[in-house]
Amino acid sequence: MIKAILSVTNDLYTDPRVDKVARFLQRNGYQVTLVGRRYGDSPSLENRPYQTHRMRLLFRRGPLFYAEYQLRLFLFLIFHRFDVYVANDLDTLLPNFLISRMRKKRLVYDSHEYFCGELSVVSNSASLWVWSHIEKFCFPKLETVITVSQSIVDQYEKEYGIRPYLVRNIPPQRKVEVTETRTSLGMPEDKFVLILQGNAINEGRGGEEMIEAMPLLPDTHLFVVGGGLSLPAMKQRAKELNVADNITFVGRQNQQMLYNYTVLSDAGIALDRDLSANLRFSLPNKIFEYIKAGTPLVVSNLVERRNIVEQYQVGVVAEDWTPESIAAAVRQLMDDTDFFRQCQEHCITASHELTWENEEKVLAEIYATSPSLKS
Repeated sequence: MIKAILSVTNDLYTDPRVDKVARFLQRNGYQVTLVGRRYGDSPSLENRPYQTHRMRLLFRRGPLFYAEYQLRLFLFLIFHRFDVYVANDLDTLLPNFLISRMRKKRLVYDSHEYFCGELSVVSNSASLWVWSHIEKFCFPKLETVITVSQSIVDQYEKEYGIRPYLVRNIPPQRKVEVTETRTSLGMPEDKFVLILQGNAINEGRGGEEMIEAMPLLPDTHLFVVGGGLSLPAMKQRAKELNVADNITFVGRQNQQMLYNYTVLSDAGIALDRDLSANLRFSLPNKIFEYIKAGTPLVVSNLVERRNIVEQYQVGVVAEDWTPESIAAAVRQLMDDTDFFRQCQEHCITASHELTWENEEKVLAEIYATSPSLKS
């Protein structure tokens, strides 16, 4: 049996893309191990059909975390043998690159974002120097690269002459049961409910901008479902604007509960700002989560999300990030009942095409050279 190792720097709890890839490989005869880290407050993982390993680290973020993680991952890979190494994002690439070269095994690089264009990287010259040098050392030697949006595909091809495969982060087609109600989740019945979901609601992700728009939307209620560095500032600003009663902050949820919140909301928010190349090129999972749930979108005017909304007619594009523009976009859905219903219907139609099963066809092509996927 072919043994595959997938590496990430998160705690595995809310990373649906890596879980989907791991399950795909498991179904196709691979023995899969997924390795990441464990926080002090990490929830327990549900049973999965593949092996998981979470490392406890001394540092949670910053340069010391990344240095520690690179070393710990390198040592883990040294003492465990695999046939295929799958590095998810640049912060796991170097150890996988070195070990796969030492052992003459296959390496697949799955870049979930344009890492050297990520806001926290480009705003720190030392960080940008380190990561860009790691990328320039490894990338030209890579044989198999995957990424998540057409814009990132084009950017990597422009920089390195290597054209990655496009595998978008889309939910599976299978129907998810709705196990909650608005009442059980504390959602008001008499207001238009907005949801902003995400595991990294950080600077530039649109959370602060949505809070600023809430005073103009007194007949809405915003649910922020997930985690991120911007949450403390968002909560403080909500109090200052006297809109805290119209906003509910919910912690990270498993996929079942996240779907409940999403399907029971009226509109999904994705207002990332054009503060870095990575944000400009991003096509986040929540876009497709909203569509699958039949929840119309309010998105920022960035190329990838605008293309999805306009192609499938599933929501509204805010002209800019001012409170007035954001509120106007939300009100398009609130005030025009027929338009809102059409967006809901278009979400359902689009969800039949925008499925992980269709993305898996590309994975099957990528791994076709392995005996377990040969016809």
